[in-house]
This record gives sequence, structure tokens and C-alpha cells, in this order.
Amino acid sequence: MKLNPQNIYDYVIIGGGFGGMCCAYILADEGYSVALVEKNIQYGGSLQIFSRDKFILDTGLHYIGGFDPGQNLNTIFHYLGIADKLKFHRMDENGYDIISFSDGRRFKHGMGYNNFIEQLIKYFPDEEKAIHSFCRKIQELCNHYPIYNLSDDLSENYLDVVVRGENAYEYIASLTENVELRNVLAGNNMLYAGVKEKTPLFVLALIFNSYICGSYKIVTGGAQLIRQFSQRLREKGVQKINRQKVISALFNDENKITAVKTDDGEIIQGRHFISTLHPSVTIDIFGKEKFYPAFVRRINSLENTTSTFIVQLTFKPYSFPYLNHNIYHYFNDDVWETINYTEENWPLGFYLSVPVPVKNKSFAESLTVMCYMRPEEVAPWSDTFNSTLHPNSRGEDYENFKKRKEETVIQKLETLYPGIRDAILHVYSSSPLTFRDYTNSVNGSIYGILKNSHSPLSTVINPRTKIPNLYLSGQNLIFHGVLGTSIGAIVTCFEFVNRKKLIEKIKSFSR
Repeated sequence: MKLNPQNIYDYVIIGGGFGGMCCAYILADEGYSVALVEKNIQYGGSLQIFSRDKFILDTGLHYIGGFDPGQNLNTIFHYLGIADKLKFHRMDENGYDIISFSDGRRFKHGMGYNNFIEQLIKYFPDEEKAIHSFCRKIQELCNHYPIYNLSDDLSENYLDVVVRGENAYEYIASLTENVELRNVLAGNNMLYAGVKEKTPLFVLALIFNSYICGSYKIVTGGAQLIRQFSQRLREKGVQKINRQKVISALFNDENKITAVKTDDGEIIQGRHFISTLHPSVTIDIFGKEKFYPAFVRRINSLENTTSTFIVQLTFKPYSFPYLNHNIYHYFNDDVWETINYTEENWPLGFYLSVPVPVKNKSFAESLTVMCYMRPEEVAPWSDTFNSTLHPNSRGEDYENFKKRKEETVIQKLETLYPGIRDAILHVYSSSPLTFRDYTNSVNGSIYGILKNSHSPLSTVINPRTKIPNLYLSGQNLIFHGVLGTSIGAIVTCFEFVNRKKLIEKIKSFSR
């Protein structure tokens, strides 16, 4: 073990995903010494990228919301110093998301609330009242969340239990008897792995609102974002330590952490520690005896969101048109049932995203297809591990499993785009095991802990822990995604930085 008594960081952040990077930036910008520890070669967590056929393929970053001037993520990106260094592409304002069904019905989600309403009224002229009510409710719920709006209203209660307990499906059903409109309003629920009986309305609202308020793609996606953000962290003096998996900690007599130990035998000393990993993984690292037993039981009892199977297609030149929108396509009428597939009817729906082309703006270079997949489908290979840093084969059976699933996806994709098979150059795929191994998520969960409207307080995660100098952040704190983890990082840093001054500083970057 290597111990350097001269190198004690003010903050050691465990997990170099976007949330960890945001925590590192905020604290370094306040003048603290910060170490950011990541087990993979790449930083970015779910924003991992890989290169095939000279194209950069994204696994997690497909589009961002809240990026029109003055909106929350736009302001945060300017504060982080990366907005002017990235290339953005605004999506189709009259249909950034398209909800489509196997019988050919297609419905557009327009950008901006007035436009969103106008687009839907074209399809549902008798449902104007319901559509207006839905939009008012979304905005009302977002106004309940001051940090989401970068507001100076810094009450302790970010979102009260009444708001958390409202169910998304039940609310939409109360608006209208028109089942088709209900499904269109919830048609992008793959953004939050919606579960009919459990997903709270506030989850739908916070995510839905952000995309209505400015949907953009980042040119070259996660690759550009992480590269530019990494440069900003270097400029701020953050010590980035990758290829090091934190496996345990050293404690003093006061139950405070003095250092963390990595699988390579490194000892990284610090005064404060922030874990952006899943809380159950954090408990395993630091020892369940160090936490309140009730907290351990609660975390271990929580349900996580499902995982996914992603198929990445690269195209022959000039063979498939560029789509400046996303498609949520369903093979059944009830969009909430997509998660309840069987082996025979999988997938019941998928999400399609086309990255911005680098060469010819009219033709796609690749396509991402995301389908739900439960982790038990890859249980036969759960004792294997494979990453760029630790490459291993999962065996021929696993590769054959992936090939069968890829073929099933392409067959269903052909019902939407006949002849697409002829445009395909190569096919690549990732399973729940891929997500588990690269992001350290439980069973490859794509969005972490599943929020539950019927048990609203059980999924509330406080940044503070029983360990006096250990704090939590990441996608499980507030909500997932680039915006969610950014806001989660801000909330965590409120523990160390004057809250009002930090919000004022961030808001000063609003454009």
C-alpha cells in the first residue's frame, strides 16, 4: 500500500460519472483540493463512448433538455465553463420526440409549451382542455422544486410528500377518457423507465419539462462533453485518478474516514468523502456496520429501475436519412406495458436516436436502438466481468444470445423502416451486464432507484450519512440524467458551500 502523508485532499469523490465531475468542479471552484477517483479508463459513467467503423457511438447521452437560453441546464453548463466549448444541434422544434405505433399512427411532441399544445390539438381537437391542464400541472410541479429552477427559495423541503405521492399514470388517466391521448402524453416514459403502478408524477414532470424547454443533441455526444469537462477539471486543479476501484476505507476512532483503499493498493487520503455510487454499493464499500441499520435495510429493500439492451447500427454512406428527432415506437397500444414483455413478444417497444452526422448532414452515420431488458435474462453470465480495463470473454453462449437479440431488434426495426437492413454496415450491442460492469449499477439498472408514488419517502436519499464525513450524490439523490445529476451535485455541495451564494453564482451565468 502506498501512503503519501503530504497529499491529503479536502474532498475525495468516488465515481467519475457526470455527477461526480460536477461535484469536483463546484468544490474546486470554491478553492478546495479535490481528487476524483474512477474505476474505468473513461470518465463520464453512463456517458461512456466507443469507436467503431471510425464513428463514435454513445451508450448513454442521446439528447439533453433544458438547454434553450435561460433554462436550467443551459445555465449550469455555462457555470461549468463547457457551454461555449461544445457544439450543439437543436432538434426539430415541431417534433423533437415522435410517439409512434405499429399501425402507423405518429404523434409529435413540440418544443415550447405553446407549440407542444398546438401540435397535440391537431391530433386531438376535442381534448384541448385536457392538454392545457396537463401542461399547467407539469409547470406547477416544477415550480414546487426550487433547486430545479435554480431558485433562491432555499427551503429544506425540496419536494413535499404530497407532491411525491402523486402517481403519473393515475393523474393522466384523470384528465381524459381518451386512451390514445393518455398514451401519447406518457409516450416518452422510457426516459424514466416508467412503471404504471409506481412512477410519481413529479418524475415525469421534471424530465418532461426539461425537454419541452429546449431539446438538443451534442455533436459527437458524450465524447465531446467528457473531453471538454475533463479539461475544465484540469484547469481547476482537480486530481483525476482513473483505473482505480475503491474497495474499502480506513477509519479513525471517531468513525471518520481518513482514506480510501483501491484494488491496486493505493491509499487516497482526504478530509471529506463523496460517493456518487449507488447507495447499496457505497454500503458494501464502507461496511454496513458503519451505517444505521434502518438505512441499510431500506436501501437493500428498494427496487431499481430495469436495465436495457442497446443495439448500435453503423450505416453505409448515404444509405439512411438523418432524423432530427427521437422516436418512441410501440408494438402495443399501452405504452406503460412495454416494460412487461415476455420472451415471445420482446421488445414491445424501443427508443431510436440518431447522432448528428459529422460528414454529410443529410444522412445518418449510426443509429441507437434501446429496448428494455430485465437483468435475469443475462443471469447465466452474471459471474463474468468485462470492461476496457479488464477485458474478458463471457463465452460463446453469451455472444449467441446477443446475436439472437440483435436479429430480433432488426426484424422489428424493419417494420418501421422497410429495407433498413440493406443500409447496415455493422451491428454492435450491449446488455445489462455491460451497464453493470461499466457503471457499477446494481444489476445494470439504467436509472438507479425506482421512485415509488405509493411509498414516496422510502426513495428519498439524503446527502448526509451516519459516517460524519461521508456524503452521497449521483443519479439516486434527485433524479438521473445529465440534468438530474447536475442538480444532485449542487444539493450535495450545499453541505459545504453557502447555499445562497452558490445559487447566485450559478445564476449569474444565465444567458
